[in-house]
Amino acid sequence: MPVYRLTEEIAFPPPELTDHPDGLLAVGGDLRPERLLTAYQMGIFPWYSEEYKILWWSPDPRLILEPERFHLSKSLEKVIRKKAFDITVDTAFERVVQNCASVPRKTESGTWITAAMMDAYCDLHVLGFAHSVETWQDGKLAGGLYGVSLGRVFFGESMFSSATNASKVALYYLCVLMKKWNLEFIDCQLPTNHLIRMGAYEISRDEFLRKLHRAVEYPTIRGNWRNLAVL
Repeated sequence: MPVYRLTEEIAFPPPELTDHPDGLLAVGGDLRPERLLTAYQMGIFPWYSEEYKILWWSPDPRLILEPERFHLSKSLEKVIRKKAFDITVDTAFERVVQNCASVPRKTESGTWITAAMMDAYCDLHVLGFAHSVETWQDGKLAGGLYGVSLGRVFFGESMFSSATNASKVALYYLCVLMKKWNLEFIDCQLPTNHLIRMGAYEISRDEFLRKLHRAVEYPTIRGNWRNLAVL
């Protein structure tokens, strides 16, 4: 099972070259914006913890969520109809990332959102490629999600919730925006029952790469989405 070692050059091996069962493709490199954007365009993403070098992955199968397939349950529809949360976009990006990093994971003792990862995605946010959707309750940040947008793809990174349904509402409104802007799908990376219940489904890596390569050919809606996102 070859794992490629990256150099200072911003380049990755083709993702289909990995035969690792979890999709581990490469190790090393850095988290410069240019490298991260290159990785996403190729269907590769970083995921590692503090004690390891940067690990780069391209799993097979891949989980995606198309906005029109979002499953709006009756209970969530009721929450949205009651306007239980205030919704903003790109208003508290750094706070969302920090909250995602602090969420305890059942299968992990630490967090994969390291300090270096937080800095890297905040840099992408300043450059207009990374975005957040926030949900607020009584003036307090209750939930949200963040990710990277390129072409017609939103690469979902993480979400958090400190109030029931807060992250679900954020995901619902992201799908609303994506339909409005003709964005095609969210890359959810790895399968979770939570996302599958909301309409995400698995496709093969080959199919994912075909969809991805077509979708990233379109112009990117770059910049702060706060003033663009009329919800």
